[in-house]
Amino acid sequence: MRRDDLRRRVWRRAVAQLFIAIVLMVPTAAFAGPPFMTDDPEPTEEGHWEIYGPLVEIEGRGKDFGGATGIEINYGAAPDLQVTAGLPIGFEHDNAGWCWGSGDLELSAKYRFYHDEEAGLSVAAFPGVTLPTASNGMGNGKVTALLPVWLQKDSDDWSLFGGGGYAINPGAGNRNYWTGGVAVTRRIDDRLLLGVEADRQGADAVDGRATTSLGIGAIYQLKAPFRILASGGPTFVDGGGAAGFHTFVALGLDF
Repeated sequence: MRRDDLRRRVWRRAVAQLFIAIVLMVPTAAFAGPPFMTDDPEPTEEGHWEIYGPLVEIEGRGKDFGGATGIEINYGAAPDLQVTAGLPIGFEHDNAGWCWGSGDLELSAKYRFYHDEEAGLSVAAFPGVTLPTASNGMGNGKVTALLPVWLQKDSDDWSLFGGGGYAINPGAGNRNYWTGGVAVTRRIDDRLLLGVEADRQGADAVDGRATTSLGIGAIYQLKAPFRILASGGPTFVDGGGAAGFHTFVALGLDF
C-alpha cells in the first residue's frame, strides 16, 4: 500500500521534476494539482487561500485499501510563493476490518522561479516534509520529505504539466525512491475542466516494486467560491498481478 505517496499527493510533493504544465481554469483563477496525482507549478495568488476539504483519497486492491481524509490549506504568502499544510486522518481496510488514526502533518512550500506569461511556461520547486504526528500506525514514524520541480505549458484551452522528484523515506524496510508524472487537461467551458494523466513511482520498500498509475480527472465549478474535484483510475505493479485502483474526491474553496 502506498500510504506515504497518498498523503504526499494530497498535500503536494518533491525533488527535480521534468515535463510541462497546464492551468486548470475556473473564473478569475487557474488550478492544477488536485485532483491529479501529478502536480503543477502554479502557486496560490498572493494574499488568497485555497482550501480542499473535506477530501478523501483511497488506493488499494479489492478489499485491501488505505488512504486519508482531511483538509489541505494553501496560502499565497508572497508573489510566486505558496505555503501548504495538510491535516489528514489515515485509514486502512482489509479482511480484519477498519483501522483509523491521525495522519502525519504535511508541510510544504511552492516557489515559482520561472514564469513567461507570453510563452505560457512556468517552472517551480515544491519541497515538502511530513512530521511524525500520526497515531495507530497511520504514519511513517519518522520525518520524510519529497523534493520536486514541476513544469507547465499552456496553449489556449489545453495544458500540459508534470515533473518528478526524489522522496526521502527513512524507516526499517523502507527505501528512498524517484517519482513523477505528466498530465494533459482541457477546459471545456467556464465551469468544466477534464484531464488525463500517467504517474510513476519507484519501490518505496526494500522488498517492494515500482508502480504505474493512470487516471482521468475533472474540476467542476459550482457557485463561487466552491468547486468539486475528482479523479481516479487503475494502478499497475511491476511484475504483473491484478491491477489496483486510486481515487480522489474533494470540495474546493477559494477566497
